[in-house]
Amino acid sequence: MTEISDTKTRHPAAIERFILQWGNMGGSWGVSRSVSQIHALLYLSEKPLTAEDIADQLEIARSNVSTSLKELLGWGLIRRAPVMGDRRDYFEAETDIWEVAALIAAGRKSREIDPAVAALKACMAEAEDDSAVHPVARQRLKAMLDFTETVDRWHTQMTGLPKAKLAALIRLGAKIIRYLPLGKVK
Repeated sequence: MTEISDTKTRHPAAIERFILQWGNMGGSWGVSRSVSQIHALLYLSEKPLTAEDIADQLEIARSNVSTSLKELLGWGLIRRAPVMGDRRDYFEAETDIWEVAALIAAGRKSREIDPAVAALKACMAEAEDDSAVHPVARQRLKAMLDFTETVDRWHTQMTGLPKAKLAALIRLGAKIIRYLPLGKVK
């Protein structure tokens, strides 16, 4: 009888849990589970990995790994890491969590906010020239455009801050409200 040895790399339970949970959260953010799991694996890896390493460790198809790596490279969340004496491509993740958050925010802005602003501007231009559009609809389109442009400006302001100042601002959280002229907040 031939014994089949398990060649899959075993990770500590905490690492496996993180990879699985990051994969599940990715689905909530509109990213495939395999893309998120590959990112999690590379983020926690102490050394760059090849596509074959990733496929073996996560037990996913090599073609899926290849597609997922292209997506992660496109987001700027991972990069190729040459290894002396080896012609294969190795990959490593950005490990500065503030940079990871900034890259994800920038990617989401370009894929979601920018097209929304453009579409709302086009709708507003059409609505202003069409007397059949009720003033209430025109007003609501304008309100949505104003809101979306405000979010866009806020993103630009936040990404323009030095990392230390942004971190301090985020850590302030709700405490900053007392500095705003809002009256008493419950």
